[in-house]
Amino acid sequence: MTQPARPSGPVVDLNADLGEGVVDGHPVDDQALLRLVTSANVACGFHAGDPRTMREVCERAAELGIRLGAHVSYRDRAGFGRRDVDIERVVLRDEVTYQLAALDGVARAAGTRVHYVKAHGALYNRAVHDEAHAQALLDGVRELDPRLPLLGLPGSVLLTLAEDAGSPVVHEAFPDRAYDTHGRLVPRREPDSVLHDAEVVAQRAVRMAVRGEVVSCTGEVVPLRVRSLCVHGDSPGAVATARRTREELLRAGATLAAFA
Repeated sequence: MTQPARPSGPVVDLNADLGEGVVDGHPVDDQALLRLVTSANVACGFHAGDPRTMREVCERAAELGIRLGAHVSYRDRAGFGRRDVDIERVVLRDEVTYQLAALDGVARAAGTRVHYVKAHGALYNRAVHDEAHAQALLDGVRELDPRLPLLGLPGSVLLTLAEDAGSPVVHEAFPDRAYDTHGRLVPRREPDSVLHDAEVVAQRAVRMAVRGEVVSCTGEVVPLRVRSLCVHGDSPGAVATARRTREELLRAGATLAAFA
């Protein structure tokens, strides 16, 4: 029997944050982005989103065969989840479980389920270095379903703890964000921390996926081992940027496929 041909290039997942409504004055076009990505990180109500929006995204994702992720956050709708929150570990654990369970219930009603978990905003960044918050996030996921993969930044405390606990992890990169020399994201408050040129973002995505590296904000080449790339949907031209990124990845020989 003839064996199917193996992909010539890397296999990469393309994910986007959905169900967030209007962000910084820019509406997120969930329907358009769902036709371009392979995984969707769905807001669970704590930084954005509501039950109706969650249901609409889940239903469309089920129709298209898109994998769903719970995009969990600090309880901070006023700050869109971008502000650090000092919170007791057990409270954060329970709020993560609550968000995950809420989205999974809506997803199952829509004919699908939650396939992975990704933290949002300040919680994502804090879990890179804060062991207490990273552990609370991990515990909140594992107490509901220890088989769920966690999506996060390579080298983060969260992914280290998850691997030690036996949870699946997926390394993620952001072609539309600036990186420092340590492979960390440049804070959004810094100039040029978010990139908006679709061609630049697409070429950075190819370099990340094919060569496993990114050029830092100061010009150094930083190695990155990634399986998933995030294209943000909350900026002007987001759909066009996601489309160009998808096109250039395919042109470079990558296979686009969900990890979960």
